[in-house]
Amino acid sequence: MNDKDSVRDFLMSRRARVRPEEAGFPRPGRSRRVPGLRREEVAVRAGVSVEYYTRLERGHIAGASDAVLNALARALRLSEAERVHLFDLAGRAPAPLTASASVPERVRESVQRLLDGMDSAAVVENHRADIIATNAIGRLLYSPQLEMDGRPNSVRFAFLDPRAEEYFVEWADIRRMCAASLRMAAGSNPLDEKLTALIGELSIRSPLFRQEWAGHHVHIHQTGIKRFRHPEVGRLDLQFDVLEMPGEPGLKIVTYHVAENNPTEQNWRLLASLALTKERGQEGHGPGQRGTGPAPVPSRWPEEAGADG
Repeated sequence: MNDKDSVRDFLMSRRARVRPEEAGFPRPGRSRRVPGLRREEVAVRAGVSVEYYTRLERGHIAGASDAVLNALARALRLSEAERVHLFDLAGRAPAPLTASASVPERVRESVQRLLDGMDSAAVVENHRADIIATNAIGRLLYSPQLEMDGRPNSVRFAFLDPRAEEYFVEWADIRRMCAASLRMAAGSNPLDEKLTALIGELSIRSPLFRQEWAGHHVHIHQTGIKRFRHPEVGRLDLQFDVLEMPGEPGLKIVTYHVAENNPTEQNWRLLASLALTKERGQEGHGPGQRGTGPAPVPSRWPEEAGADG
């Protein structure tokens, strides 16, 4: 086999294993005959023309720049070993990966005002699923998760907190989604020490996480239905949508609302009412502790709290 054959077979096999929905494209219909990504989809992900990518896949890769090869590695979701192999096929050594830009550990005041103005429950998370900020309804919806020690983290709660099995109606599905989302984040942030530490902690402490992690599944958290058994209001079947934050790379807003005529709509209205009551009860009592009883969970965590993530 010559070098051009090796390049062609490697690139074709890598794009065949990437499902379109994993790369941000719509889930394919039954008429789709190509396994994995099409050439034009890889080209879009890599930021090159279809003609140029086709030429690369046919083996004409020696003249490609480091930027193009790294873009291909990201588009095809290559592991570090596969990225090195891609550079080997191009006839040169790869430049070492650099750590990604630091992800903000808190939101700007303008973003918090946006959250507070929403009628939906709203929660800001980073790629590690650390909970960065909430609005009042989101704070009450996530109350079991927010009671965790240190920086609350949705994946850590799903696998390590004994309340998770009761809190999530479809706990097994949530576990699979959490592990797959974390693997997706690990592929995009291979030098994130906090993410590596989180994966290590979960691997040591949770046999269920080890089982899910071994499946090598990946998932993009975008939209769907989550079903909760909330300790204060009961069953909630909520539509969720994930909104990217272009001004804050690495952060995303997860919103929750209930569809009209949903059987759990009354419980949702009760949740919203309780959230408003609690918020009003906490106003005007100073920055350290608003209202009576234990100090409330803040809507945002200080930057140094990220050390637990």
